[in-house]
Amino acid sequence: MLVNSKKALEKAKKEKFAIPSTNFIDNNSARVYVNTAEEKNLPLILSYAQSHADILSLEEAATFGKYLAEESKAPVILHLDHGQDKETVYKAIDLGFSSVMIDASEKPFEENITITKEIVDYAHKHNITVEAELGHVGANDKSEASQITDSIYTETKDVKEFAEITGVDSLAISIGTAHGLYKGEPKINFERLKEIDELVDIPLVLHGGSSSGDENLNKCARNGISKINIYTDFVTAAYNTIKEGSFKNYIEMKYAADKAMKKVLEHYYEVFETKSI
Repeated sequence: MLVNSKKALEKAKKEKFAIPSTNFIDNNSARVYVNTAEEKNLPLILSYAQSHADILSLEEAATFGKYLAEESKAPVILHLDHGQDKETVYKAIDLGFSSVMIDASEKPFEENITITKEIVDYAHKHNITVEAELGHVGANDKSEASQITDSIYTETKDVKEFAEITGVDSLAISIGTAHGLYKGEPKINFERLKEIDELVDIPLVLHGGSSSGDENLNKCARNGISKINIYTDFVTAAYNTIKEGSFKNYIEMKYAADKAMKKVLEHYYEVFETKSI
């Protein structure tokens, strides 16, 4: 069933678990994620990143993402990840996305507030939930971002004001992770997470979850992070399976890649201690 993120993330925050947000780049990856969620009877945030528009258009993502969500017995949130401009976010809402992210994290604080509030006001009229980002989760490579950037930690002094003025439903924070492939394992600032979690009631989001370490991610899920984004681990698992395998044809290869992505999601459901809603 297609739902927005409000009930799912509020329960995750209250009961101290996280829901995986899985970025899809084609109908195949989307189907694997949704089918896995249905098999396990667990919620899923099916995410499409604007940065992947050269691989998959927003219209295509909306068409089969919405179809898969509506047909599933599991609660599925169709989410626009890292919406970079208001026009794209508005279009995603009009196309049927049930949740959107506006990422104005690289803008000055006051401008981030203004842009985010405008999106929230429009989205809430359509019963769509909104995620924003404060601080900046950088990128190690261009697999999930348009450019390589450094991370900037979320400042605790800004969090409460941002949440209260914008009315945003969830907040992505920067505490040490980055998008893409890591060289080693990131050092997550759990003290900063604790400080932020105590300041606001809204669910918190962690971007750059892939390969951040199971212990780190489990600790995040149990200490205030309600949504964790995963992408690179899925495509890496699929690619390694294809590279290391010996297949008779394309269909056999595709099924093997599907199985590899499914295992990744099953694994993270356990790490995040995800519960049904």
